[in-house]
Amino acid sequence: MLPILQAAGWPVWPLLISSLVALALIVERIIYLRRAKILPPQLLDEVVRVYHNGKITKDVVESLEKNSPLGAVLAAALRNVDAPRDVMKESIEEAGRGVAHVLERFLTTIGTIASLAPLMGLFGTVIGMIEIFGSSNATGVNPAQLAHGISVALYNTAFGIAIAMPAMIAYRHFRALVDSFIIDMELQAVKFVDVVHGARK
Repeated sequence: MLPILQAAGWPVWPLLISSLVALALIVERIIYLRRAKILPPQLLDEVVRVYHNGKITKDVVESLEKNSPLGAVLAAALRNVDAPRDVMKESIEEAGRGVAHVLERFLTTIGTIASLAPLMGLFGTVIGMIEIFGSSNATGVNPAQLAHGISVALYNTAFGIAIAMPAMIAYRHFRALVDSFIIDMELQAVKFVDVVHGARK
């Protein structure tokens, strides 16, 4: 690997650093964005049971809020359980915006790396082309400098594309995943509002 990096020249180092950053963020998002962690399957039923039993205390609400992102949304609903329907829904929407921001963390960075990597590869290609043109002089062509310029151009292009493709796939996947989580949270929160205000049992 080291000979390849040496052949690719100094422009490959920013690409290498961005690939490590992207890899770390992708692994972090894979670990964090698990459905069971974001949307615990039985949580809504437990909250409805607590509401029907009238055991809504400050400790219960705080515990629910720390439970999961869905718990944070439902905790906002419990805090306003005696408020009118519109007020309750507004509090849920505010909590949902905060939760959505947390779920979307690092996605912009992954997307930026996916967009920027080909440009960084192109920059390396330009540097290689400059070396290729620089290999020609009055006495002829310097073969070593020519070969190095070609290596820099091709390796950087390849590295840029190789980094961009998985980063873009990961960004699109996480984006769709977060959107589905947010929709599911909204649906479950609306179900709880309906239970509180008598539209459901």
